[in-house]
Amino acid sequence: MSNQQYEYGRPSPGNLRKLKELLLKSDNRTCADCGAPDPKWASANIGVFICLKCCGVHRSLGTHISKVLSVTLDDWSDDEIDFMSEVGGNISANAIYEAYLPKGFSKPGPNSSHEERMNFIRSKYELQEFLKPSLRIASFASAMSSLNSSDSGKNMDSFRVMSKKTVGMVEFIGLLKVKVIKGTNLAIRDMRSSDPYVIVNIGQQQVFDHDTFSADDIMGEAEIDIQPLVAAATAFEDVDMYGNMQIGKWLKSADNALVRDSTINIIDGKVKQEVSLKLQNVESGEVDVELEWMPLDQ
Repeated sequence: MSNQQYEYGRPSPGNLRKLKELLLKSDNRTCADCGAPDPKWASANIGVFICLKCCGVHRSLGTHISKVLSVTLDDWSDDEIDFMSEVGGNISANAIYEAYLPKGFSKPGPNSSHEERMNFIRSKYELQEFLKPSLRIASFASAMSSLNSSDSGKNMDSFRVMSKKTVGMVEFIGLLKVKVIKGTNLAIRDMRSSDPYVIVNIGQQQVFDHDTFSADDIMGEAEIDIQPLVAAATAFEDVDMYGNMQIGKWLKSADNALVRDSTINIIDGKVKQEVSLKLQNVESGEVDVELEWMPLDQ
């Protein structure tokens, strides 16, 4: 039985040693974000070792940005340890995430306030403000039309795309243009006292309302699988050779939030997909999104 305890997501003894050896490297003996000594926490999907104070900020970003684990107390999977090893530690990760720190910019220190840490860590990992441009996730929100609630008649028209995965491990093959068409039967929220928003997870990206209020009211979540679009677009790489036609489909199932099957089409020389999603974790609502795939050579 002892040989089976590592089969279901638990790390092998060799990988546990690998993690501890990685932590003992000189560049990992201080927090990647504030420089505090002897970090005992790590972001398993970014690949950095961090201190307890910065750990709290990382947790507040959500696991889609930073999955925080204790080096000594939490269970790690082999994949998580392998990823930490591939990144190589704090110096390697910071060479990516801090490549373009503004001149004269001061990182937070071990005694910095929570607000200073929050502002820096959000800018570094969530907003990717210091990332080398050529390594940024190649995706953007464009021409976002207003998201209208059929109940309230209010408009919410400030959306953006955010990264949620370590950029150094991404191979870019194209750009994803995202357009939110409309919202239907959305949950009613008070826009005078808060900023309602909808989250749409798209592959490694996240589209959401850019809030201007201190209070937020979530109006639902939905997730889009971009694999069918990417597969179809790469199979029909030179779209100018084809007329308007259907080239793929994402099928509605119990495992996704699709309202109906979503077809992928070549339309006027462009690969597009219209997706209708039922919003999750909310009383009601659907959102229609248009995706357009653009090869890097365009």
